[in-house]
Amino acid sequence: MHPATAPELDRELITDWVVGWAASRGTPAPVERPWGFYMDIRSERLVGRHVLLHADEATVRAAAAAVTIPSTWLMVFAEPDRVAAWLPPGWEVDHAETGHLMSVGLETTDPVPPDGYTRTVETSDGVTRVWVHAASGETAAAGQASVLGRNAVMDRIRTEEAHRRRGLGGLVMRTLADSAVAAGATLGILGATPQGRALYETLGWKAHTILTECVYWP
Repeated sequence: MHPATAPELDRELITDWVVGWAASRGTPAPVERPWGFYMDIRSERLVGRHVLLHADEATVRAAAAAVTIPSTWLMVFAEPDRVAAWLPPGWEVDHAETGHLMSVGLETTDPVPPDGYTRTVETSDGVTRVWVHAASGETAAAGQASVLGRNAVMDRIRTEEAHRRRGLGGLVMRTLADSAVAAGATLGILGATPQGRALYETLGWKAHTILTECVYWP
């Protein structure tokens, strides 16, 4: 079964994820646009991202036509091949960045680091950060989450190559979930890469819709 297509999009879930992602990254609050939101990011890789709340040709073309600055992205909740057919010249689908929007009901699990690893947890300005360190002191895994009311947006979850397949990604996710529950959150939301989706599904997360990233490179 494929993730949700345009008529089934959960606009509230998407909105909560966009707002929580911006809070996690410390970027300006998303600005409403006729087709959804604009996120001012200004990183080395992208200037900003338009997030579309409708996955149809007219919306994609209208949003794309409003872009004049290279390295601006569109996020469309529809299959990549379908979106590619709607893009005007100068645009292309970035398949490497395409993923899935996922969510899960949060619960406390009190995870414990495996032998040889330690964990650090810090919370500041509504964002909790978790680091897992190897015995050598190097960071083996990390992640963060922003809590906005009943929702927690998980972000920047990563495990270093040398420390994979040891349950560290799950440890980070469960630790963030415990912290979010303690702060009053009941729902976890994240944008997952195809590789990350496999991990999150083992932890009970559900994929709602595909995230197709498009970039303006005229």
